[in-house]
Amino acid sequence: MNATIAAITFRAMLGRRRALLLLALPFLLLALAIGLRAAGVADLDVSVGVLRRFGLATLLPLLALIAGTGVIGPEIDDGQIMYVLTKPIPRRVIVLTKLAVAIVLVTAFGVVPTLLAGLVLTGTTAQVAAAFTVGVLAGGVAYTSLFVALAVLSRNAVTIGLLYALVWEALLGSVAPGARSASVQQWAMSVTDALTGASAVTSTVRLPVALALLAAVAVAGCVLAVGRLRTLPVAGAE
Repeated sequence: MNATIAAITFRAMLGRRRALLLLALPFLLLALAIGLRAAGVADLDVSVGVLRRFGLATLLPLLALIAGTGVIGPEIDDGQIMYVLTKPIPRRVIVLTKLAVAIVLVTAFGVVPTLLAGLVLTGTTAQVAAAFTVGVLAGGVAYTSLFVALAVLSRNAVTIGLLYALVWEALLGSVAPGARSASVQQWAMSVTDALTGASAVTSTVRLPVALALLAAVAVAGCVLAVGRLRTLPVAGAE
């Protein structure tokens, strides 16, 4: 970890424009949870549906995409990363610091709002709120590592990330069992399923497999990002 890089990255990510993007989705989740609770329609099935479809399947990947690509992608695009690369800082330290900042942002704007929304909707019933919180955290680490790697590997990281989250996981995942099982969302759902007895929470991947795949994606993302950053030419922005 490098404190200076972390501070600069936090400052860039929490500027007015990006902060609004980071705040928008959790605000909608909390507003929806409060509205359903106030209307008296937040039974367990409805609550699980909201936490799963809006929290885990929508808010989490989009926030991870914003944070994961935002912590390093713009610096690579405009060439500012070259200033960091000329310093005697190991590439793995740069990547791990950027990744840590992105995970903190996802935790603050994704994991914590999920916990609050879960408590508003279900209280402590069947440990649904806690289960989704842990599931979102596990999925958030994998998503963020994946999107940081994409930001280092490609200038089209946001487009690729959206295609993965919206087409592969949301569209194909709803109709193709193979695509459904090969998704971070389903692996995170397995973690959630293991922590609650609510029948409305179901997963298609066994927990040991899901944990192994989440860990593999997180590690692979770091390795790919470090490897690519090591080959990035220091002389220019290309």
